[in-house]
Amino acid sequence: MVEMRLYEYDPDYVVAPGEILEETLGVRNIKKVDLAQRCGLSPKTVSQIISGKAPITPETAIQLERVVGVSANIWNNLEANYRLFRAKQSLRQELSKYVGWTRKFPVMELIYRGLIRDKDNPGEIVEQLIDFFGVGSVQAWEEKFGQLQVSFRCSPAFQSSRESVATWLRIGELCSEKVSCNPYNKTQFIKALSNIRTLTPEQPEVFEPRMREICADAGVALAFVGELPGTHLSGATRWVGKAKALIMLSLRHKSDDHFWFSFFHEAGHILFGGKKSVFLDEMNAWIDPEEEKANRFASDILIPRQAYTAFLDKEIYTYSSVQSFAQTLGIAPGIVVGRLQHDGVISWQSLNSLKRKFELIEACD
Repeated sequence: MVEMRLYEYDPDYVVAPGEILEETLGVRNIKKVDLAQRCGLSPKTVSQIISGKAPITPETAIQLERVVGVSANIWNNLEANYRLFRAKQSLRQELSKYVGWTRKFPVMELIYRGLIRDKDNPGEIVEQLIDFFGVGSVQAWEEKFGQLQVSFRCSPAFQSSRESVATWLRIGELCSEKVSCNPYNKTQFIKALSNIRTLTPEQPEVFEPRMREICADAGVALAFVGELPGTHLSGATRWVGKAKALIMLSLRHKSDDHFWFSFFHEAGHILFGGKKSVFLDEMNAWIDPEEEKANRFASDILIPRQAYTAFLDKEIYTYSSVQSFAQTLGIAPGIVVGRLQHDGVISWQSLNSLKRKFELIEACD
């Protein structure tokens, strides 16, 4: 099968409209001084237009149409393209002094993921980065990210690079734009979480599309975005609109117990956290009321406290007993194993065969 790809046309040169005008005059055997007279322009203005020092105004374009027979639209388009090209070249030259700024970002990973293109011109890499972030300049990025950073709720021992975190969050934001969601409804989302909980024993090809659909119906976009160099994030939660929340999962820990706990932990932030906060979760052990609340919510919705306590009283933690308990709860047995290991009831080496490993396949739509 032949693979077809579409590439954006981005020429590295443009012909000045004055050059085309000069060629047109030669073909029609019209002297510059005659053109000036017939258009009501000074010879100096005509010379400046031909040399590119003066623009072809809309009025002049109409005059040229009448005198040389080339549509005013063509002259206007040639002039606009030329001036735009010159402005871009000037901007790229200006942006080239920010090459050092780009080195703080995971540029090669963005190129690998097809989010920006590899370019020889350093200024074009800077330009693509600010395009990717949807800002007009490096200064605007600093201001926008500075405002976003104020909203971060994360561990005091936060280890991730701010530029890499901003990049990861932006990928999630772009993914969320492709997700059509109903307006957020808390009651609907709580119901959605109960439905998603029943999907935990299923295979990823079954639960993944259903999770997206169920979340979107409740006003939550779900994005799976792999880690970037310089990040140590398992998940993040933020609001990307007044009635649209975003949950991002990196699948940093590839076992099903971590995956499901991370999802319901992030869901807890949506239910109980503020809309102005951005919750970044590095899976570090640290004390914070918001994190504790999200942890309790994830633990209790997956394994109700009363049932868990009754199971612990039996003091029998075998392959069959854990599997039977999980089946009674209607959840994946790996979730029970992860809880027992986390609480120190069994060792980290025990019953790992009941856990499943997932591989992340990124998709935004």
